[in-house]
Amino acid sequence: MDQRSFVRRRGRAWERLELLLARTGRRGLRALDAAELFEAGKLYRWVTSDLAYAQGHGYGAELRHYLNRLVARSHALVYGAAVEPGRTRILRFFTQTFPREFRRSWPYIGACAAITIVWALIAFAIVSSHPANAYALLPDSIVPSHLTRSLHDSNFNFTSEYSSKMSAEIITNNIRVAVLAFAGGIVTLGLFTIYELTITGLMVGGLAALYGQAGFGADYWATIAPHGVIELTAIQVAAAAGLLLAAGVLNPGRLRRRDAIAQNGGRAGILVGGVVAMLCVAGIIEGFFTNLRTSIPVRDAAGVFTALALFAYFGFAGRER
Repeated sequence: MDQRSFVRRRGRAWERLELLLARTGRRGLRALDAAELFEAGKLYRWVTSDLAYAQGHGYGAELRHYLNRLVARSHALVYGAAVEPGRTRILRFFTQTFPREFRRSWPYIGACAAITIVWALIAFAIVSSHPANAYALLPDSIVPSHLTRSLHDSNFNFTSEYSSKMSAEIITNNIRVAVLAFAGGIVTLGLFTIYELTITGLMVGGLAALYGQAGFGADYWATIAPHGVIELTAIQVAAAAGLLLAAGVLNPGRLRRRDAIAQNGGRAGILVGGVVAMLCVAGIIEGFFTNLRTSIPVRDAAGVFTALALFAYFGFAGRER
């Protein structure tokens, strides 16, 4: 039997086992009833045999790697792996689970980033051609009436004793935006998620054009760079989680729709958990560093550093040897 026929014949059992593993979540075996426990044990024995078969017939490395990971996860479930301390679980989440899910969900994250970038470029072009267009594209509350000061002097003109309060407010607002982008995936089947990404892109591009025409373009990018790289990335990840939920409804594939929603919901939950931590970090940077009277090169360097740190984290954390 060639590899394609093997995957077609056995793939449904693997998907069912993946679903049972996703349902266990924090509760472990307690999340399954007696019939599902029996089924999990049976599927574990099957996938173990499938792994041996795939290895014996020299199937592709990607398939063997997938089956090997599925066997390892199933073994921990069926044979009751020891309960890890909370601190260990949190550490494993951020060093392995979250970055791995980020890479797995890259098509959704990339699509969200593309939507944001396209609308940012459109807003930049429209506002650059005529600054008054900003009032048609952006909420009146964020469009400055008279640009006589840079973004850094306008939005971050507070002293260090207010940093904690500002940081808390910034974190709360950012998490609200991320939650709306995420919730829009299941409530509106992704439409509100796309709307939130569109608004984000219009704001970034439109304000960049306004401050650029006023002669504060370099300061604008330097001001948002230290925290904005993390913050904007987190919003794209939250939106991708929302689209994952929508995909479970609109495109369940060979799974039943409720099973696809449950499976994608587990993946989306991992992404959102990581997003909350990212927005907390971005809020701390914005509240305690961005307001400092530092030069444009220093702020640019901080933005480059956060970008490289994100690239290293999502690119390499949690990879198996």
